[in-house]
Amino acid sequence: MPTQTSRRPQSGRRPYSGSGNSGRSFNNKRRSPGGGSRFGGGRSGGAGRGSRGGGRKQPTFDPSQFINKNPIEVKEEAYTPKNTFSEFGFHKDIAATIAKLGIENPSPIQDEAIPHLMKGKDVIGLAETGTGKTAAFLLPLIQKTLTNKHEKTLILTPTRELALQAESEFRKFGAGFKLYATCCVGGTSIRPQIRALKRNNHFVIGTPGRVLDLINRGDIQPQKFTNIVLDEADRMLDMGFIHDMRKILENVPRDRQTLFFSATMTKEAENLVNDFMRSPITVSVKKKDVTNSIAQDVVTFEHAHKFDTLLALLGKDELNRVIIFGSMKHSVEKLANELNKAGVKAESIHGNKSHGQRQRSLSAFKSGNARVLVATDVAARGIHVDKVSHVINYDLPNTFEDYVHRIGRTGRGVQKGQALTFVQKK
Repeated sequence: MPTQTSRRPQSGRRPYSGSGNSGRSFNNKRRSPGGGSRFGGGRSGGAGRGSRGGGRKQPTFDPSQFINKNPIEVKEEAYTPKNTFSEFGFHKDIAATIAKLGIENPSPIQDEAIPHLMKGKDVIGLAETGTGKTAAFLLPLIQKTLTNKHEKTLILTPTRELALQAESEFRKFGAGFKLYATCCVGGTSIRPQIRALKRNNHFVIGTPGRVLDLINRGDIQPQKFTNIVLDEADRMLDMGFIHDMRKILENVPRDRQTLFFSATMTKEAENLVNDFMRSPITVSVKKKDVTNSIAQDVVTFEHAHKFDTLLALLGKDELNRVIIFGSMKHSVEKLANELNKAGVKAESIHGNKSHGQRQRSLSAFKSGNARVLVATDVAARGIHVDKVSHVINYDLPNTFEDYVHRIGRTGRGVQKGQALTFVQKK
């Protein structure tokens, strides 16, 4: 049974306790007080799922249940950490790097998780994105590797963007330590990755599909890893990577240290934890229910006028930085093209785009050269853009978790945001 430490109770979800509690899902039918069932309006599919993912699921929820025009005012609580970075016992050069980067106090997930990681414990970290969890696992693993250069770490993430962010964080925290990392993701040429893997890499960071491909080719030897990190594990499972993850983990030595970071804990995630972790300690620092802190509403449309309804909406000045979620790759690309033709500067991100194309689209959106980013669910995590004013669910998400991750792109921290879901008139 995992040992659990929790800074405060979760809002709307209980931390995993080994009891089989799973997260809410829109696949469990919900009815509004008036007895209405699910709404139509736009096909919803798994366009953001992994290339090895499962079939497309039809959403079975009532988005009107989440109308919340007067959201709870979010006041960021002042967190008083139990530890300082100097008290974690980091190598003096790591401590100097942290100080140089201007990081003064650990975030809640860092404060709660790092002491257990430094002791070599398996840890389940439950926290939203953007809470500093990458540093929470990287810093102790860099420390561990500096102490023993034979340590090797595999970090698995659901998307290329998250893998690249983790690699960037590694280079920031590991600068000057002569530690090496290779990022292995799909959508880019495999050849440079194969060449980079020939050196003595202390860290391999990648997406499950590409990592498994490289294992099957003999370019990655899973039996050499002593540490495993499953970052955004719930999203990897939701994208259909469960079989790849199991194949990878089954070939890694059992006496490894395994770290599991996730925003939610589903039944499938619990099964993975039970099969591949050793007496894990659960740290939960979930601090808010995002569905209560973002203004939410539905936008009704007639089938023949869905795009016109969107254009009218985008004509409002307050929609100044908008992420629009669609269900399928081709429909997302088509929608972005139609918006550009209508005079709305838009970029798109989906699985059919190469890594370089996705990065250019994201850069244009971040810089303000594009007002709208149209995306499949591949963008629900791994994309962190400040001051997104609105999220629009042009097509319905598959699950409650997808909905939460989509709308969580706005209203980050103490900022306010709005989420709008398109619903077809009956």
